[in-house]
Amino acid sequence: MKNIVVLTGAGISAESGLRTFRDADGLWEGHDVMQVASPLGWKNNMALVLDFYNKRRSQLQEVSPNKAHYALVALEKKYAVTIITQNVDDLHERAGSSNVLHLHGELLKVRSQFDESLVLDWKKDLLPGDHCSYNTQLRPHIVWFGEEVPMLDTAITITEQADILIIIGTSMQVYPAAGLLQYAPYNTPVYFIDPNPAISPSKNLTVLSEKATTGVVKVVEGLLG
Repeated sequence: MKNIVVLTGAGISAESGLRTFRDADGLWEGHDVMQVASPLGWKNNMALVLDFYNKRRSQLQEVSPNKAHYALVALEKKYAVTIITQNVDDLHERAGSSNVLHLHGELLKVRSQFDESLVLDWKKDLLPGDHCSYNTQLRPHIVWFGEEVPMLDTAITITEQADILIIIGTSMQVYPAAGLLQYAPYNTPVYFIDPNPAISPSKNLTVLSEKATTGVVKVVEGLLG
């Protein structure tokens, strides 16, 4: 069974109605990114950071997976599929994908500041005074700017074993995730699906200038024959 590695970004979630965090002016829901997505922002204004992610968490539970998410599930009938996502939502899992790796954390989880391995499922608001078993404040289970991406080495190993690589809804401009492409084996077929692709077709690279819900379905239908 061939290995398909899928790298997904904000574009696939946007079609489910999830606003992408960063607006055209670079602000995240009206906030400077460093206010709500950095260790310094957390230290300076914990209440603001908690409120920001509480709103994102609440919105996530009001939306559903779309055709692109479900199309990727269908690939598992014929291939070993691993999804590496830059997204912090759970839409891949809700659609039924069985092997999903989150590079940037998960919105519906929180973790201890004392022990990073202590991660809890969390669907309600996270409030000041919500402590872990070590009696320290819980924080969003999100990789903030300036923090290491703990799952990156695993993602590299997975990409190195790809027989086919599919990239969906990401500009491939944000590192370290953008660097994953270089770890795919030489001559691996790559499908790049994005309405505004920042990459040009080449010998092994097929570019579909389409939104995820149409482009992914086309690629999946082709691969399933």
